[in-house]
Amino acid sequence: MTTTTGFLAGLTPPHRGELLALGGTVSFPADSRLFEEGQPADRFWLLTSGSVALDIHVSGRPAPIIETLGPGDLLGWSWLFPPYRWHLGARALSPVACDEFEVRAVRARCDADPAFGYDLARAVAAVVGQRLKATRMRLLDVYGPPREEAR
Repeated sequence: MTTTTGFLAGLTPPHRGELLALGGTVSFPADSRLFEEGQPADRFWLLTSGSVALDIHVSGRPAPIIETLGPGDLLGWSWLFPPYRWHLGARALSPVACDEFEVRAVRARCDADPAFGYDLARAVAAVVGQRLKATRMRLLDVYGPPREEAR
C-alpha cells in the first residue's frame, strides 16, 4: 500500500483514500520503458518501491535524465492537461512497484466531485512546478555555458 509521504501528503485524508480506491498495484522490471515522450498519457502511477528515471528526447544525443523518482513520488502528470501526451519519457532503473491509475476513472471522479478534483489538481500542479524547475536546471547543466573555474 502507498504511504502518505510524497505526492499523497498533498491530498486531504478523505481525497487520498478516494484516489487510492481507484488504483491497482502493478510492477515493472528494471530497464523497462514505462512511456515515451509524445505518446498518449492514459494512466499515471504512485511509486511504492524502486526508482524511475525521467528523460527528455534530444535529437542526435542520448536522452539526458532530468530527474530520478522514488517511493512516494507521482509518475506522470500529463494526463491532467490537454493534449494528454507525455512531456517526458520514463524508464525503470530498478524493479518498480506502484499503484496504477487509469485516467478516465480519475477524471470522472474529478468531474463528479469538484472538491476532489481541485485537491488533486493542486497536488499535481505542485509536482509540475517542481519538475519544470528540475528540467530547467538539468538542461542548463547540459546546454548552458561552461562554468568558469574558481581562481
